[in-house]
Amino acid sequence: MKMRTISAFLAGGLAIAQLLSGGAQAAAPDAQTVVMTDHGAVRGAIRDGVREFKGIPYAAPPTGELRWKLPQPFKPWTGTLDATQYGSACPQLSRYGLTEASENEDCLHINVTAPYSGKGESARKRPVIVWIHGGAFVGGSSALYPLDIMAKSGDAVVVSLNYRIGVFGFMPHPQFGKDHNGGYGLEDQRAALRWVKRNIAAFGGDPNNVTLAGESAGASSVCMHILAPKETTGLFHKAIVQSGGCVHTLKSVAENSAKGTSVAEKVGCLDPATAPACMRTKAVNDLLTAASEVGGSDLLAYAPVFGTKTVPLQAADAVAKGKFVKVPIMNGGNRDELRLYVAYSQATHPVTDANYRDKLATEYGEVNADAVLAQYPLKDYSSAPAAFGTVTSDFTPNNGLNNCIYLQGGKMLGKSVKVYEYVFADRAAPPVTTDPGFEMGAVHSSELPYQFLHYSNTIKLDGPDLAAPSQQLADQMMAYWTSFAKTGMPSAPNSPAWGTFKADGTVLKFDPGKVGNFDASAQHKCGFWKTLYPKILTE
Repeated sequence: MKMRTISAFLAGGLAIAQLLSGGAQAAAPDAQTVVMTDHGAVRGAIRDGVREFKGIPYAAPPTGELRWKLPQPFKPWTGTLDATQYGSACPQLSRYGLTEASENEDCLHINVTAPYSGKGESARKRPVIVWIHGGAFVGGSSALYPLDIMAKSGDAVVVSLNYRIGVFGFMPHPQFGKDHNGGYGLEDQRAALRWVKRNIAAFGGDPNNVTLAGESAGASSVCMHILAPKETTGLFHKAIVQSGGCVHTLKSVAENSAKGTSVAEKVGCLDPATAPACMRTKAVNDLLTAASEVGGSDLLAYAPVFGTKTVPLQAADAVAKGKFVKVPIMNGGNRDELRLYVAYSQATHPVTDANYRDKLATEYGEVNADAVLAQYPLKDYSSAPAAFGTVTSDFTPNNGLNNCIYLQGGKMLGKSVKVYEYVFADRAAPPVTTDPGFEMGAVHSSELPYQFLHYSNTIKLDGPDLAAPSQQLADQMMAYWTSFAKTGMPSAPNSPAWGTFKADGTVLKFDPGKVGNFDASAQHKCGFWKTLYPKILTE
């Protein structure tokens, strides 16, 4: 990493300028913009009621010999690090013609945003929210999520981070170290959490009141940390899981290692014994391209695996045995999750009236297709793609982005800890992709603009303002989320009480003007799905 320090040369230049101006003292920099971390001083910026510190390295660049190794300590620096700009996103290809690509492995950075009153900050330590970005474990960046609204509305210190993804963070290989094979991205996140533990008090945060939160792959990452108590106990004290099925079936290291072998072969590393060393010499883009070809259309080709110290047990097995971190959990997802991915594929693999049943057979097997069709007849929906998106959003065995698996996880976890279950159901949410020609609704990631101003899945942050009813809902959601981070009990002014998840009817629906409890299991036909998939949906 090229260090961004205030050099002795610049300091000397300032002294000369002062002498030439008659010795007048320049205004001292605001002490609130410089914070001393355990690796050196960082200088942030004050903007619109917050102090922002961006691009702080929390681990060494995982390049060369450090590819596919545990994150290593970053060397302390001298002087003051400029922490006013985000660090690079971790290596990734552009996806869906929307997201930005990156080839920069020097990407293990953390960002901190804290409220600033301008009157001197009190000694009281604020609750801390650590946000893990999504992106199907192959994309995304912390720069997509402005933290200021959450920090100000919740009077909280909010943290975000980058971590290795895809081929560099979640690809197993038979010759990688067995203890953390396929888990280096998760280990990056844990290194960041340890950084928070050591340093967040200097930014005004309480290291003993940390809420770990994330959406999509970020939510699934939160689940993986919950499932590794020997590795993560004490690093967080509450958890927020947005659209991540904590008890979705994981693949083992052995099952997924074939992908690593195939990637190695595609870049010319044919000898399995020397493949890791060989791959460490290959260009970033060559590895990204090979990994994309190997992953194909599999939405979760590089999802976390189990059977290591990083994730010891199959998810449902760990929860059933009580081998998870016992903290309060906010858990849920979006009503129309997978309509988003139907939209992404509509141009190339459209769902039509004519092939609707065939699509169901592909997703659920020929033996189940007619039963599913009877429950979800085309006549009940505005279009075939909307219907297929609704079916898969209710339940699919093929990924963890579905409402019945969210409810299943909430029920299982709720036997041991307090769980607050929700469904985001605002079908007037701003679109998160170009118009696919059918009704989208409350699709995957559509709640993010309610938490992160003008979220658009790009660094442009050019999403539209929310309509008035949706903005009111956003204010309610932010109050529930941040009060949970503060106390472990979500509440919002002039809003329904949110009790713990004890029965199907105690799920909070977030719909403008209609926030309140409802039977999410009935809404998403989980009783029906349980008859087809009892091994997955049995508590």
